[in-house]
Amino acid sequence: MSYATGKRSQAISDRSGQAFPYKEMVKEWTGALVHISEYEPKHPQLDPPYHKADAIALMNTRSQDFQQPTIVNNELASSGGQGMMTASLTLPGQFAFINQGTSSMIPADPALQNRRREISSILGTVTVSIT
Repeated sequence: MSYATGKRSQAISDRSGQAFPYKEMVKEWTGALVHISEYEPKHPQLDPPYHKADAIALMNTRSQDFQQPTIVNNELASSGGQGMMTASLTLPGQFAFINQGTSSMIPADPALQNRRREISSILGTVTVSIT
């Protein structure tokens, strides 16, 4: 479909309601057809820059592995080990809240939860000499 050039046409401004030559009309970012003298560009604060969210998670995470120490002549070996072990410090049962009914959550006793925390580990021996 072809349109006329509009060299002798008049258009009504959406802002002031006055008639202006059609060739001098422009469309604003709001969609309003206004004269060049009435044109207002979009304010920069209406189009804020994109801010990427902060990264908080790590890619390709794995649990930390520890060397299982060897005992040679009733002493811990200085390096090496027979295998690997993974430390697991999970707590038994619910940790943060106790559910009381449909919508009420009561904070659990953190001291009770800490008393249930267990870890198994080989520490070795310490020799103290006082001279």
